[in-house]
Amino acid sequence: MIGIIGAMDEEVAELVAGMTEKETVTKAGMEFHQGNLNGKKVVIVRSGIGKVNAACCTQILADCFHVDCVINTGIAGSLRAEIDIADVVLSSDVCHHDVDATAFGYPLGQIPRMDTLSFKADESLIEHAKEACMNAVPEIKVFVGRVVSGDQFISDKAVKERIIANFDGYCTEMEGAAIAQAAYLNQVPFLILRTISDKADDSASMDYPAFEKMAIAHEVAIIRDLVTRL
Repeated sequence: MIGIIGAMDEEVAELVAGMTEKETVTKAGMEFHQGNLNGKKVVIVRSGIGKVNAACCTQILADCFHVDCVINTGIAGSLRAEIDIADVVLSSDVCHHDVDATAFGYPLGQIPRMDTLSFKADESLIEHAKEACMNAVPEIKVFVGRVVSGDQFISDKAVKERIIANFDGYCTEMEGAAIAQAAYLNQVPFLILRTISDKADDSASMDYPAFEKMAIAHEVAIIRDLVTRL
């Protein structure tokens, strides 16, 4: 079974509308929609914002639905000049940018007593997702790189530059590292897929409601295509 964690209500609703033989279960205040999508068994859920919500959601997918993999879609701020609004970043790996246990000798970003700084995404999922992006939304650019997460919305250039200097990330958001860590602990393959919504600073070149509508359409098309490849 494929676990799909969506970020936006409209995105989840559109994917669920395309499901058959579906049933909905509510756990921890989240609605898990289980059924078939494009001939594959899936469970689709919106996790809510932030790392705690995301981790809880992923653990439920592992414990209650025994998913074979987790795919998380959403939006993020770009950390690289060449990655523009509406482009897609697929996670090579994911780490926390707001964890600091350096006083105990850990690298910045590493959870104490964890055996890794970053959590590597599944190579097969990355390759299938690249193909799905190129097929479903050929007009966008697709990048594979590090996604960094923290419980804060990044809109300050100085904060952005600090994150870039410390983590060499491609984009920043608020859920991916928690999903990745929970998946890692449960030995479940995962992929974080992010559509770029902004430059993680005070600049803006697109009206957000217009962007959101476009992002939802792109992500739904990509997920539908990706599911058929798994």
